[in-house]
Amino acid sequence: MQRAKERLIERFALSDAQAQAIVDMRLRTLTGLERDKIENEHKELLKKIAELKAILADRKLLLGVIKEEISIISEKYGDDRKSVIGFDAYDISMEDLIPKDNTIIAMTSLGYIKRMTIDNFKSQNRGGKGIKGMQTIEEDYIEDLLMTTTHHYIMFFTNFGRVYRLKAYEIPEASRTARGTAIINLLQLNPGEKISAIIPIKDYENNKNLFMATKKGIVKKTHIIEYSNVRKNGLAAINLREDDELIEVKITDKDTDIFLVTKQGVCIRFKETDVRSTGRMSMGVIGMNLNDGDEVVGMQLDHQGDSLLIVSENGMGKRTYLEEFSVQKRGGKGVKCYKITDKTGYVVGVKGVNNDHEIMMITTSGTIIQLRMEDISTFGRVTSGVKMINLDEGSKVAKIAKVREKVSDGDHEFDNFEDALENIPENEKNPVIPDGEEEVTLPKEEKEENE
Repeated sequence: MQRAKERLIERFALSDAQAQAIVDMRLRTLTGLERDKIENEHKELLKKIAELKAILADRKLLLGVIKEEISIISEKYGDDRKSVIGFDAYDISMEDLIPKDNTIIAMTSLGYIKRMTIDNFKSQNRGGKGIKGMQTIEEDYIEDLLMTTTHHYIMFFTNFGRVYRLKAYEIPEASRTARGTAIINLLQLNPGEKISAIIPIKDYENNKNLFMATKKGIVKKTHIIEYSNVRKNGLAAINLREDDELIEVKITDKDTDIFLVTKQGVCIRFKETDVRSTGRMSMGVIGMNLNDGDEVVGMQLDHQGDSLLIVSENGMGKRTYLEEFSVQKRGGKGVKCYKITDKTGYVVGVKGVNNDHEIMMITTSGTIIQLRMEDISTFGRVTSGVKMINLDEGSKVAKIAKVREKVSDGDHEFDNFEDALENIPENEKNPVIPDGEEEVTLPKEEKEENE
């Protein structure tokens, strides 16, 4: 006993009293201490087994445990990805992953725009009643409808003389009946800035020009290549005076006659070649010498129709054949093209038309009427024409737009979108309404309703 006591003191650094107390304990007491430890461990293991069995038996508990463990691992070891997935090694861009499909772009007079698939217009044969078209809000209507591809550029020119650009695929796709997206959500327009012209472009070719006209009679011709780099916040397309606005933009090819018509009923016709090409930031040159208080309301090209339709604010209008307007030099006074009276009011719009064209008129009170050009008589230059619409009291004609159901791929004209697609070679499936055309297409049902 004495030896055991000494060894306890030596081994565990116990005091004499502590060592003596241990030596005095019976063997069964020491064995009991070890047994309690083993029994407690056994109870813990049974509890753990029960928990694990419960997890395996319940899918929700199992998923909860997995989620908790992954969260712990994420907090402990998670960090941002160090590598970047790119395409540099393969010489492709994100745009290359977007299919090159035919598409239709529609925009309304109040600035709603959308992109639609060709399938929206391929489901009917000729002679049908048409399909329900774009849902518009009150006093709104489709002003531009063009056929292009997802990879074409769409250039937007504004009254402030700036140009913006989007790829067609950047315009949100929507259903046929949807209103679309407000253009201000896609372009960084300034307050009061409105779209004056929309032009689709496949490639920037140096042999084509952009021809612009302002309400003060200034015209400008610039090689289209000058506008090949357009920033997100737009680019200056023409240098305007403070009281001037850009009203029209067309694409020309050096063999075009230009027509400018003013609100006081004066028109000038001159050769495009009379205007020399200038840089993007230039102001342009005088296209027409205006009388005091007069301003240009429209610009048309000789290939847009065989006659000019001129409409006044009080709903009067007429057609006059192009040959009645002799070619003059740029900058002249022009000739009388419409007889202004108290009954007619000022001229509000002009369009180049043929017999098979139709036009749409909208009034300041929101009324819309659609008219066939074959029903509008032709008159001489110095006449007022006939009444085209009965206006409500206090209402006036606000704007006119050309409507057409035919589709062009630039070289041929087809009765509908389906025929256009079927006649385009497989390797050239890029049908586009001619650059600079400002004609409007409505689904047939909308057209019948307006009649």
